[in-house]
Amino acid sequence: MFPVEHFLVAAIPTGAYLLLQDRRLPRIEALFVIGVGSQFPDLIDKPLAHLFLLLPNGRVGAHSLPFAIPLMTLALYVAWKLNRWRAGGVFVFAYATHLVADYYIVLVRPDPTFPVGLLWPLVPPLPARLEPSWAGPGSVNVIIWSSFAVIVLLVGAVRLWIVYQAEYPD
Repeated sequence: MFPVEHFLVAAIPTGAYLLLQDRRLPRIEALFVIGVGSQFPDLIDKPLAHLFLLLPNGRVGAHSLPFAIPLMTLALYVAWKLNRWRAGGVFVFAYATHLVADYYIVLVRPDPTFPVGLLWPLVPPLPARLEPSWAGPGSVNVIIWSSFAVIVLLVGAVRLWIVYQAEYPD
């Protein structure tokens, strides 16, 4: 799926829930958390697989349950420590929708199969091309996506640091 599709798959149900719960449109902070959560597996895996060649393809690592479950648990722990349950829940929901959206085709077929990519490194991944179809000439899109990933993850980390410092001042 494209990034905007991942965002919409997470934002529509989350936005509807927040709208019904709060009786107003979601705040920009909620949209940022939805955006980061819905893109998180690709922000981690695509650069590691296609730029740094550290993963066998762009749908293992943060796309696999042995990594996703501890990462989601960590997100909920941080949300609990910072008293930001809603943000943690939104992040985890958006992250989970990314995984489901990436594998929905094999899950909704008449003969559904469990996607082996969800179990990497316990199960070897399906073979994939070294250069993704969306790489573009000279892999320019891989470089652009990797730069975007670094910026989003840095902004998210800085935002978490600011919230942490406000909650636990020295």
